Amino acid sequence: MTMSAKVSCVAAVLLCVAAAASAQQASNVRATYHYYYPAQNNWDLNRVSAYCATWDANKPLAWRKKYGWTAFCGPVGPTGRDACGKCLRVTNTATGTQATVRIVDQCANGGLDLDQGVFSQLDTDGGGYNRGHLIVNYQFVNCGD
Repeated sequence: MTMSAKVSCVAAVLLCVAAAASAQQASNVRATYHYYYPAQNNWDLNRVSAYCATWDANKPLAWRKKYGWTAFCGPVGPTGRDACGKCLRVTNTATGTQATVRIVDQCANGGLDLDQGVFSQLDTDGGGYNRGHLIVNYQFVNCGD
């Protein structure tokens, strides 16, 4: 194999790894709701005792307000500090309604713990409140900030 063929092969492998990392997603995940009340708490991650406050509490207000909040403990994706500040596109599987959320906390329910406002936005048919949870798909997306 020539040197240029080896370089091309390595480049192709790296592109595949990067594509797989950026396509982190999961289907049929349980999403509950949590009362962060970000607006009433002045978008203060410390005030709501969010896990990610250690790293993200001093981010600009515009950054903290840009997306709804969620705790993350899903089956696919980074965990702990590595998840903080990342964004997810969340889709209600029953209605197709979507929202983009920012990870500000961690949870233990094996899925997402959406801020109540985001949960309401996604629960357009009321089925989630009736069951106490939604079934959603999520995909990590670029936050654009």
